[in-house]
Amino acid sequence: MSHPYKVHLSHDPIMKTLVEKHEIKHYWGGQPNYFLDLAEIVTGQQLSMKAADAIFKRLLDLFPDKPTPQQILSLSIDQLRALGFSRPKGSYIHNIATAVVEGSLPVDQLDQLTDEEVASKVTAIKGLGPWSAEMFLMFSLKRPDVFSVGDLGVRTAISRLYGIDREDRSSILNLSLQWRPFRTYACRYLWASLDNV
Repeated sequence: MSHPYKVHLSHDPIMKTLVEKHEIKHYWGGQPNYFLDLAEIVTGQQLSMKAADAIFKRLLDLFPDKPTPQQILSLSIDQLRALGFSRPKGSYIHNIATAVVEGSLPVDQLDQLTDEEVASKVTAIKGLGPWSAEMFLMFSLKRPDVFSVGDLGVRTAISRLYGIDREDRSSILNLSLQWRPFRTYACRYLWASLDNV
């Protein structure tokens, strides 16, 4: 039986071709670690996935168990730079750790917050903007109806498939409304379409 999101997205003929062509993975299971998820999102900003993964692995390898915010704060910015982080990204990771320790980012309560409330908490941290909040909502909290109009890949795919200028964010947002309440899945199909270009 088809997942409800596949049925819904298939009402759009272009999206239907993506649904039929691509299989997207489901990320379930495992104990969530929202602090590390956000740190990994920051690590990946404007880097290739391979480079970001290598840098983040070096950070994780410093600790026998997954590092806590307190342990990350015990590292200096220069120590983070030695692992491959830029100075700004080292500061941003410290900012996330500080927000968790001080309670302004209540990681144990994020599941109970709305998408807008989560985005507000995340973007209040210096170094984390709307894109970071959207990726966190999609992949960490697994929210089904998040649309990342700021993501270049999403806009590029829409431009190629629908003929909308990728800088025309208003038209792109309007297009996305037909995919509600499954816009996270729509984004994932749009990204998948780029893998075959």
